[in-house]
Amino acid sequence: MKSDRLLSILLILQTRHRVPADELAARLEVSRRTIYRDIEALSTAGVPVYAERGRAGGISLLPGYRTDVTGLTADEARALFVLAAQGAHEALGLGGALGTALRKVMAALPAPHRPAAELTSRRILIDPDRWLAGPRAADGQGPLDVLHTAVFTDRRLRIRYRHGGERRQRTYTVDPYGLVSKAGVWYLVADRQCEPALHRVDRIVSATLVEAPVRRRPGLELADVWEELRRRVEDRPRTVEVTARVERPVLGMFLRLMAASLAEQPFADGPGEERPDGPDGERPDGPDDGPPVTVRLVFPVLRAVSQLLQFGTAVEVVEPEEARTVLATRAAEVAARYGAPRERAPAQAPRAPDAPETTGAD
Repeated sequence: MKSDRLLSILLILQTRHRVPADELAARLEVSRRTIYRDIEALSTAGVPVYAERGRAGGISLLPGYRTDVTGLTADEARALFVLAAQGAHEALGLGGALGTALRKVMAALPAPHRPAAELTSRRILIDPDRWLAGPRAADGQGPLDVLHTAVFTDRRLRIRYRHGGERRQRTYTVDPYGLVSKAGVWYLVADRQCEPALHRVDRIVSATLVEAPVRRRPGLELADVWEELRRRVEDRPRTVEVTARVERPVLGMFLRLMAASLAEQPFADGPGEERPDGPDGERPDGPDDGPPVTVRLVFPVLRAVSQLLQFGTAVEVVEPEEARTVLATRAAEVAARYGAPRERAPAQAPRAPDAPETTGAD
């Protein structure tokens, strides 16, 4: 809208002494001619704005002029209070609102504080996604958009959900408290039949708004229900203890990927060996030196030890014997699937370089 663009121009000019028209046009995604028309509109409204031509020219405000208008919209105010990094704003469709809101906040800062704020934005970057998290869904697409609408309009939801380890989908009617982004993974926190439940957004196959207001338990907020669900996940009893030996070349990666399952800090085998220095298992003489490192892990169920197969022969489970049996069985299943080579189509004889191609019958 033109009014929002005029306000953005005004706030940008308050943070800068002089801004070229081309830069304003690029930042606001309009033409240079539109920028000059907007400058004329601001001048007609009494804003002391003027343009200077030449290589060092640009559009400026008269020195000392400031406006107390912040112009924050509802989305921009909401974007400032989303408790996550910029990736969360993009996923919720608030990336653009965050940019305009930060420009308005910058305009309200005293002049001596602006250089430090600008330097922070260039020197600090927060990436909320996990390593190898896969491509991010396009903004505004998928169930997250519907969930976002339900959360802010206090509506019930009907979702088709696939639980981990299951192929079939289940249908639930839920009462959402809100959305949580944890380590780049979105969760819907909601009540199912008056009981709190956690739903990974990437497992929600479809979501539909229900023409009924949400029915939350009285006196509870999103933070309260999230804390209860978080404790259930983290305090889940782990009954299977496993001892394994890890080759040093993969120790750093092993400790990062299996951090949640470590029962204690690992220690090296053999007399006189020191404990690895730091979470990556590095020692002054290098991580690839020395014998394997013994680690102790805990898993909620026995079949969970199968995730150790991703390290191949670089990790050997020592005990219990039941865990070794599970790994041997799974490894045999994988070997059976890939062991027999596929039959390949017979290779065609190469055609002579000068031989003409033939089409149809002779």
